Amino acid sequence: MKVVLFCGGLGMRLRDYSDSIPKPMIPIGYRPILWHIMKYYAFHGHTDFILCLGYKADVVKQYFLNYDECLSNNFVLANGGKTLRLLNRDIEDWNITFVDTGNTSNIGERLKAVEPYLEGEDLFLANYSDGLTDLPLDDYVSYFLAGRHIAAFVSVKPTQSFHVISVDDDVVTDIRHVSRCGLRINGGYFVFRNDIFRYLHDGEELVDEPFQRLIADRQLIAYRHDGFWAAMDTFKERQQLEEMYARGNAPWEVWKATSPSLQRQHA
Repeated sequence: MKVVLFCGGLGMRLRDYSDSIPKPMIPIGYRPILWHIMKYYAFHGHTDFILCLGYKADVVKQYFLNYDECLSNNFVLANGGKTLRLLNRDIEDWNITFVDTGNTSNIGERLKAVEPYLEGEDLFLANYSDGLTDLPLDDYVSYFLAGRHIAAFVSVKPTQSFHVISVDDDVVTDIRHVSRCGLRINGGYFVFRNDIFRYLHDGEELVDEPFQRLIADRQLIAYRHDGFWAAMDTFKERQQLEEMYARGNAPWEVWKATSPSLQRQHA
C-alpha cells in the first residue's frame, strides 16, 4: 500500500527548530522523526511513500537527495577511504514521491492535493508524521479489511499530564488525572479506502467536516492500541523521545526486534 505522509507542518511549539526546518525533519538521534516513521512502515512492507510537502519543502527534498546511508548502516571503508562497501541498506527499495501541497494548507487540503497520485489505489495509509508507535500494523490493517468501513485511525491514551474536571455551576464536582479518566484520543496512523475522497470537499480540514460525515454514515472506526505511542508536539516531548533513543529504549524501532520469528515474518 502507498503511505501518505503529511510533512508540511511548521512545528510552532518547537521554536528551537521551526525557524530552520519543518517539524517532520526534527531529529531523534541522527535521523529526523520522518525517517523513523518511514522506517516503521518499510519494516511492515510498505515502501511507496507520498510526501505532502509545505513549509521549507526544500529541506525535506535536500535531505533525501543527499541521503547518506552510512549514518544508519554498517559499512567497510578500504583503500584509504577510496572504497566504501555498505553491509546493509536503508532506503534502497523506497519509492518516494515529493508533492508540494502548499505552505498554509491544512491536512485535508494536503490529502486532496495528492489524490491524483492515489488513482487506482483501493486502500492507502496516512500519517501526521509527528508520532511514533510500536503498533502491530499488520494486525491493524487486517482488522480494518475485515469490515467494510472507509476510514480508521488508531485510538490511544493521552500522554500529556493534565487534570480533567467536572463542573456544576462553577463548582468543581470532580477532578482527576487524564490517565484515570478513560479518555482516548486520535493517534493518527490512518487507513483509508479511496472512497475517503467522496467525503472530503475542497478547503476542509480532514478531522472536521469529512470525519463528521463518515461518523454519520458509520464509516469511521478507531483501532485500540495500548502499547507505546508518543507524539512530538513540544520541545519537552522531543527531549523525552531523544532521551529514550539515547538510552537504547526506543519501542518504535520495531525493525530492531530480536525475535527470530518476527524477523523472518518481515524479511
